[in-house]
Amino acid sequence: MMALRRLQNARNLYQTLEIRKPFGNWRTYSNLAAEGHKVVSGRNCHCFYKGSNCHPFTRGDNKILRTAAIAELSSFLNGSRSLSTQVKAPAQARQKGALKVAMLSPGIIYEPYGPREPISFLRRWFTRNGWRRTKDDIFLELKNAYAIAKLRKSGYSKAKFYTEAVNLYKEINMLMALGDKTSLRKMVTEQMYSALKSEIKLRESRWSSVYWELIEPVIKIRTLRARMIGVDKDDLSKVFIQLTLEFLSKQKFEAYDAKGAVVAGNKDKEVLVRDIWVFEKSQFHPGAYWRLCGRIPVKPGDI
Repeated sequence: MMALRRLQNARNLYQTLEIRKPFGNWRTYSNLAAEGHKVVSGRNCHCFYKGSNCHPFTRGDNKILRTAAIAELSSFLNGSRSLSTQVKAPAQARQKGALKVAMLSPGIIYEPYGPREPISFLRRWFTRNGWRRTKDDIFLELKNAYAIAKLRKSGYSKAKFYTEAVNLYKEINMLMALGDKTSLRKMVTEQMYSALKSEIKLRESRWSSVYWELIEPVIKIRTLRARMIGVDKDDLSKVFIQLTLEFLSKQKFEAYDAKGAVVAGNKDKEVLVRDIWVFEKSQFHPGAYWRLCGRIPVKPGDI
C-alpha cells in the first residue's frame, strides 16, 4: 500500500511538472526596416508561449516583467499552453530592486502580425502538420477574441475605435511631415517616439520640407490582431491591449530642397499606400488613451 501511494504521488508530481514546463527560447531580434515603416527592436525577448514572438524596444535593462497568465483561457485550453511571457522592463518600470508596476507602456509589440502561409484543404485536414496548423490557427483566433472581449468590458466600440484610429493615423503622419516632435510625443509610446525622432532627423537631413495629404475616406481599415499583455502576475487586471490595424489609403507626397525645388514625389498624383500600425492602450492607468506603439513592415507586392 505504501509503495502504491508513493507511485501515485510521483505520478502526480510528474504530471504537474509536465503541465508547468515553459515553452519557447531566447531570441534576439534585429532592427526591422522597410521604406517608411520601422519597428525598433531591442536585445532579448523570452516568451513562455510556444511559437510566440515579440519585438522588444528596451535595451540593456536588467529587470524582468512577467505577463500575467490569462486564467480563464488557460483553463479552457486545459493548461496545455501558457499565455505568459517575459520582457525586459523599461527604465520607468524599475524601482529600487522591487518590481513595481508603474508603466506607461510595456515597450514591446507582443506577437507581431505576419501573414500566415496558405494551406490547402487536403493538407489541412488529412495530414498531421495540417491538424497542428489548424490547432494553432484556432488558438490564435481565441487569443484575438479574448482580448477583444476584455476590451469590450471597458466600453470598446469597433466603429468608434476605427474613427479614432484613422484620425490618429492622419494626425501622426501630418506631424511627421511637419517635423512637429512636441505634438507627436503625446500620440505615441515612449519607445516609438524615439524611433520617430530619428526618422524626422534623417528626413530633414535629406529634404528641407515635405507635403503630405491623406485622401479621405480611407479605402480599407481592418483589425489583423488583438493581444493582451499582463504586467503583474498577481493582478490580472493590470493589462495593456494592443490592436494591429491595416490601413489601405490613397495619399499625396512631395519633398522640397532648401530652395523650394521639388526633389521627390508629386502632389498631383495619388499613391496607393498600405500600412500596418499597432495601437496600444492601458486598461488600468486612469485617463489612458490609444497611442501608436509600433509599425509592422509591409513587403512589396503585399497590397
